[in-house]
Amino acid sequence: MTTGVRRRMGVEERRQQLIGVALELFSHRAPDEVSIDEIAAAAGISRPLVYHYFPGKQSLYEAALRRAADELSARFVEPREGPLGERLLRVMERFFDFVDEHGPGFSALMRGGPAAGSSTANAMIDGVRQAAYEQILAHLDVEAPPARLQLVVRSWVSLAESTALIWLDGRQIPRAELALQLVHDFAALAAVSAAYDAEMAGIVLRVLAQEPQDGPFGELLDRLSVLAPAVPAQRLP
Repeated sequence: MTTGVRRRMGVEERRQQLIGVALELFSHRAPDEVSIDEIAAAAGISRPLVYHYFPGKQSLYEAALRRAADELSARFVEPREGPLGERLLRVMERFFDFVDEHGPGFSALMRGGPAAGSSTANAMIDGVRQAAYEQILAHLDVEAPPARLQLVVRSWVSLAESTALIWLDGRQIPRAELALQLVHDFAALAAVSAAYDAEMAGIVLRVLAQEPQDGPFGELLDRLSVLAPAVPAQRLP
């Protein structure tokens, strides 16, 4: 039999509850559209009590942003087992899970939201990008990445981010297709770079040697093969 007495939360527990409530609201609407009153109501406390734990909406927003950034960074963590293409596909599927679940919040995270231009928000965004960059390099098993590989990985991380933001505007392409396409984009960026650099070529060939024919990279080759008849044969002089 319940007594109806509400358990009093500790300071840190209450802070974490407010961050969770704010993040949930920010995941469905732009942070600028969510008021402190709404956050207080969703948490079951008064507006003044929210200010007891956070000096203002900006500080609460940045705390929610930090949790979102940590969760998004974790989506790029993947055991280094099996072919690279399959690992990247699992990462992209989890990435789009996050984007789908936290649409407005993801946009706010990557575009800055109410904290646009603040050093705190910029540092968190850069931290997510750096975490993704380091995870991909770890999967490639390259301790001292050459300049071209650094460019490929950073370009791909930026491409994944911009693709997700554009997708959120209308969701016109099935997310599963985009996840696979981004894996193919990585392979294409690496292959083009390999055409210019022997060290990159060695990295790409090592990766491809471990890829099964029915994996994501093998599927890319199958898709590209349909274009072969349309490419003019090189004319001999």
